[in-house]
Amino acid sequence: MSLAERLATALARDIDPGLVTLGDREDAPGEALHEAAVLVAITDRAAPGIILTKRTETLRRHAGQIAFPGGRVDPGEDAVAAALREAEEEVALPSHAVTVVGAVERYRTVTGYHVTPVIGVVPPDLTLHPSEAEVASVFEVPIAFLFDPVNQVRASAAWQGGTRHFYEITWQDRRIWGATAAMIVNLSHRLAGL
Repeated sequence: MSLAERLATALARDIDPGLVTLGDREDAPGEALHEAAVLVAITDRAAPGIILTKRTETLRRHAGQIAFPGGRVDPGEDAVAAALREAEEEVALPSHAVTVVGAVERYRTVTGYHVTPVIGVVPPDLTLHPSEAEVASVFEVPIAFLFDPVNQVRASAAWQGGTRHFYEITWQDRRIWGATAAMIVNLSHRLAGL
């Protein structure tokens, strides 16, 4: 069975809804959230990995943070089209090289976005080129490491007069935290045993 087929089977399984974190922001009645999508690009190799980026320090929002390639859904786009477009813009990942498997639960961010993670399989060892304006670096992290509960640390910090709880995963010298880490934790439950 191919990796894409194994992923599709895993995505189709029912999981305990209590295992999925839908956001780090509470729903506010009448509040409109911006639609966004990210590409969870999984490398097609015996020990698959996930492609992540480090955002440049010059960006207005989330400067220097680790993230999936992604961004806003433009008018007339769906989440899949947006995720593929953003991955091509940010890291020169051609959409024809991605086998889209499906999307998982949307995640609400504290910055006002509803983010749809789009799962896709990509060939191993693609040559990716970070967009200088947005991406400082692009790298792959083994799924086995990301999905290991030992590496998924719950943390908290004071934020806007309260306490914000979040996940963080440290891989080599990189701190993956917040919405990106929470989406990885969600995926680890959905894709358990991959």
